Amino acid sequence: MNICEFKFIAMIKQSQMFKPLCVLVFAMLMSISQVSAQTDSATVNIQIYAGLTISGTVGSNYVVQYLPEISQTNRWLTLDTFALPSNQFIWFDSSCPANGKRFYRVVVPEVAYNPKPLELVWIPAGTFMMGSPTNDPLIYGEETLHQVTLTKGFYMGKFEVKQWEYLNLMGVNPSLHKGDTNLPVEQVTWADANTYCTKLTTQETVAQRLPVGWVYRLPTEAEWEYACRAGTTTRFSFGADPNLTQLTDYAWYDANSDGLTHPVGQKLPNPWGLYDMQGNVWEWCADFFGPYQTTTVIDPSGPSTGTDRIMRGGSVYEGPKFCRSSTRSYPYYPAFSNLGFRVVLAHK
Repeated sequence: MNICEFKFIAMIKQSQMFKPLCVLVFAMLMSISQVSAQTDSATVNIQIYAGLTISGTVGSNYVVQYLPEISQTNRWLTLDTFALPSNQFIWFDSSCPANGKRFYRVVVPEVAYNPKPLELVWIPAGTFMMGSPTNDPLIYGEETLHQVTLTKGFYMGKFEVKQWEYLNLMGVNPSLHKGDTNLPVEQVTWADANTYCTKLTTQETVAQRLPVGWVYRLPTEAEWEYACRAGTTTRFSFGADPNLTQLTDYAWYDANSDGLTHPVGQKLPNPWGLYDMQGNVWEWCADFFGPYQTTTVIDPSGPSTGTDRIMRGGSVYEGPKFCRSSTRSYPYYPAFSNLGFRVVLAHK
């Protein structure tokens, strides 16, 4: 009998960002083994998988998260978000490494949501360093490094708003790049993006898919960078990439886009499951453009007045430095063919 084993540890923990977990969640097994038992008539291969058994209300939404190290309690990474299909559901971690360990928790988001017409990712509350260190040679403009705390979690669109979504709700498609309605909508002004969010809130409220007090809106600049970083502190959400060899796997930018936008979701997502946060089209934020504060701030929303609105993420027209998690800019005209947006769903 040969046994090949690696340690696999599971942990369930409640969080202030989520309602108390009122379901029984436990690890099926703390290790993964393969056992071969030789009998006179057959060889039996027994596969024991790493997974969780989740008991709860069928149809309720749950989020499975993990830590690679138990000491990194502010860096929970989302593995899966799903509606419970049965009251005794076995969830398997198909992405676990061949060696190593993972610490798990299963959490209930603050609000149940209907994933249609938008696909949303839960972004937990937390604290992070916003901006960039001054020694980054790709630094662009004012990116003073400072600590930010977001006290409330929120949902964010997994993708940039697609052309078919915008057309269905607004009745027009202002985009320059067309041919596939899964392309991100662009050539929308900041006011257009806000009108879309308002109409979407009204539509979903009337359809009784939103709890009282929850609205669709643009992300604040701090929310956008926090979601983009997804617990990372590096130049990009996938690492420092000093030689810029990995960026093409995560972003459409000037070196690989042919100057065209591309259907959303074709590149790899960030650690929290958000696609195209870097590249494809710039994304509107709610804030006016202004200098950062140098002290610790809580739930910042930018200057109270201003002239220009923030855009984030870079696009198919620009180089790598504009795709960095900390790069901030604003448009010189109200709308561009490389400027779109994604939505946030949050409590007022």
